[in-house]
Amino acid sequence: MRPHDVVVLLKIALSEEPVLNKELASSLYISNSEISESLNRSMIAKLISPDKRKVFKTAFYRFIEHGLKYVFPAEPGAIVKGIPTAHSAPVLKDFFVSDEQYVWPSTEGKVRGQLILPLYPNQVLAALKDERLYAGLALIDAIRVGKVREQQKALELLKLSFESKYA
Repeated sequence: MRPHDVVVLLKIALSEEPVLNKELASSLYISNSEISESLNRSMIAKLISPDKRKVFKTAFYRFIEHGLKYVFPAEPGAIVKGIPTAHSAPVLKDFFVSDEQYVWPSTEGKVRGQLILPLYPNQVLAALKDERLYAGLALIDAIRVGKVREQQKALELLKLSFESKYA
């Protein structure tokens, strides 16, 4: 798997309606061929159905819970201006009090904090256009970089976001 495969699966899992590959490519700022290759890798990993339309949410959740931080770890970096992520993002901000701010680097951001590298270069653009995706990616980052309490709360909220169509 590649890091952007997680984003592609997350986008499909959080979508209310079936998403066409062309729509995925345009909304995630990833080429059509990369979307196709990503879906093939996810199918081989048994995280998506053979028709590549339905994410196996239980398997995907377990991968996020038990493997994500080992396969795609994140280390806080330099202080930069950007978009809040992990426990600093709106989805988790009310649950934790922290002097540390984590951000994805972005000229559109207004928060200064420690850099967390996104899973792929255009992730910030995609997240800014889709609130559900932004929240999901912030939860993913909390799992990648957070302390145990932050990881547990992120997993709880991620599971709730999957439950409407949990499979």
